[in-house]
Amino acid sequence: MTTKPRQWKSELGEFLQARRAAVSPTSAGLPDAGRRRVPGLRREEVAMLVGVSTDYYVRLEQGRGGRPTEALLDSIARVLQLDATQRSHLYDLARPRPRPARRSAKERMSESTREFLETLSVPALVMTRTMQVIGWNPLACAMFTDYGALPESERNSAWLLFLDEEIAARHRDWEDSARSTVGILRKTAGEDPDNPQLSALVGELAVRSETFRRLWAEHHVFEKSTGINRMRHPDVGDVDLTYIAWTTPDAPNQMLVTYMAKPGSKSAEALHILGSMASSYGGSDSTDLYIG
Repeated sequence: MTTKPRQWKSELGEFLQARRAAVSPTSAGLPDAGRRRVPGLRREEVAMLVGVSTDYYVRLEQGRGGRPTEALLDSIARVLQLDATQRSHLYDLARPRPRPARRSAKERMSESTREFLETLSVPALVMTRTMQVIGWNPLACAMFTDYGALPESERNSAWLLFLDEEIAARHRDWEDSARSTVGILRKTAGEDPDNPQLSALVGELAVRSETFRRLWAEHHVFEKSTGINRMRHPDVGDVDLTYIAWTTPDAPNQMLVTYMAKPGSKSAEALHILGSMASSYGGSDSTDLYIG
């Protein structure tokens, strides 16, 4: 099954428009012409800086520009000041790769990943590209939520962040967490636009969360690698955790995310306290399935 042309063309145009609006004329090397009706660069300015006709660039934003060359995409990325993640997303949207028909069978977390997860002494989760949580250890349950007690449909970090008030309240920087989460889903949508689980998740969140709709419309893309989660736990208070996302070698579409506290810090002490509570939570059940 190949990518649906109308879908990716619309996404490409919206992404280009969003990024164009984020670039000021002065940062692009253009003279300051005073106040503008809309923020960012005009289409004709992007076309001039890229080195193509305005007509062609307009058609590109409308999804009628054919298959752009790598050189053209590199020029657009330079003018729109895209970072590495945004540049990769641009290529995914502009030059979608044919994809084999999706198998209906669900995947499990591999046994080797499960065994490794059980050895970790820090909170750790295994997630798919749609942020479905398919693996966890007891300390992750003590820190975040008891994933084993949740319905399978709710074991999703994005779902919990936007639709579970108790979980949302644990994020001290909720807006930043929400924007990054939507950015991850946006990147996945560019890589795998026909993913039915992603479509269902985005559809539900868009219907039920006005904030999600606003953030989705920004076309921000984000690749989870490393950063800080600032949490507020009901039992141990504020906890700052540095996360690192690792790609699992036997399932590149899954990631193992570990959460660590600075040694000797109050956050480390809080994790130690939670560790004594973690025995009441179970690890991942072998029946847990990959959802998207």
